[in-house]
Amino acid sequence: MVVDPPNGRVPLKREAVEKRDANQALPSDSTERYGPWERCITRGVPGVMLPGAYNNGHQIVQTAEYVAIHSEMIHEARLIPLDGRPHLRAGVRSWTGDSRGHWEGDTLVVDTTNFNGKGWIATNVAAGWLRGIAQSEACHLIERLTRVDRDTITYEITIDDPNVYTSSWKVAFPLNRDDRYRIFEYACHEGNYALENMLRLGPR
Repeated sequence: MVVDPPNGRVPLKREAVEKRDANQALPSDSTERYGPWERCITRGVPGVMLPGAYNNGHQIVQTAEYVAIHSEMIHEARLIPLDGRPHLRAGVRSWTGDSRGHWEGDTLVVDTTNFNGKGWIATNVAAGWLRGIAQSEACHLIERLTRVDRDTITYEITIDDPNVYTSSWKVAFPLNRDDRYRIFEYACHEGNYALENMLRLGPR
């Protein structure tokens, strides 16, 4: 899904990989040793948009003032204002950042800043060696959603984080409409026996 750089490789800094590897080598006897998805906090942005093995549904609702993106996994909802308001002040940070949207023709452009530096760029195991790479407070995302026909939205995201990557990079893939699909409840905390069991096993 990486379309830029043209070679399809994420331009990770060596120290970002080393930090990830060092964190994964720590004992697994604390919840803080696990990722935000395993802890049922968030899949993060852009992680929540990236496809995984299951529960990949998204519901997009548009009004004159907002666009809401409700994602099935961890039942997250992003509320994106379209009224031109500025980003929150730099001291206000969150797991999923602060998103602001505007239209460029038929394309919804979403600008996201103000991350808290605790998340991962990708939480899903399908992300391969990107899973567990930290997302620093300097992370800046630009998402572009363009409806190309009745059943397809082209989704593009440019990721810029100078603390983690040597340059910005871009992912693109289609979001396909499926009127038969139903978003199910993702009872993450209620069904999170895996984390409880991993902690019970103690340090490894």
